Amino acid sequence: MGFGLIKVKNKQMEFLQLNELQLKKYDDHYVKLKVIFERTIELIDTFHPDEIAIEAPFFGKNVQSMLKLGRAQGVAMAAGLSREIPITEYLPKKIKMAITGNGNASKEQVAKMLQSMLKLKSLPKNLDSTDGLAAAVCHFYNSGRPDIGKSYTGWDAFVKQNPGKVKNQ
Repeated sequence: MGFGLIKVKNKQMEFLQLNELQLKKYDDHYVKLKVIFERTIELIDTFHPDEIAIEAPFFGKNVQSMLKLGRAQGVAMAAGLSREIPITEYLPKKIKMAITGNGNASKEQVAKMLQSMLKLKSLPKNLDSTDGLAAAVCHFYNSGRPDIGKSYTGWDAFVKQNPGKVKNQ
């Protein structure tokens, strides 16, 4: 489960942190939920966010995976609600559209755009944390207060304006 934190001051977005919870080491699903709740509370108590944005559940073919994801999201939401922090959910397509201009963008495209927008030196190997950061940035853009400076009409425009930042594969 990935998460990202931004700070907004004077209508400007500033990157704080991105990371992910390492849950694979826990076999018990209920222990994983407890870890998610405790870590979310710890992040809230450390950073004192005004708002939380999360990616809404998406419909997949594996019902068990959807159920586990929904429980994990519910636990994270409960942690925020226990501290009386408003929560906003965004559909994955809306998050991708807000970041790249393309609702069908890949995780890699979203991560590269975030790297450019927030001037991140590097990206993590696993992109779950950039998914969390993307939800935060999407919320910033949808809050009616951004001062975004440089913008792109989509992935193609980003590639054309940033030829040195994109590796061809």
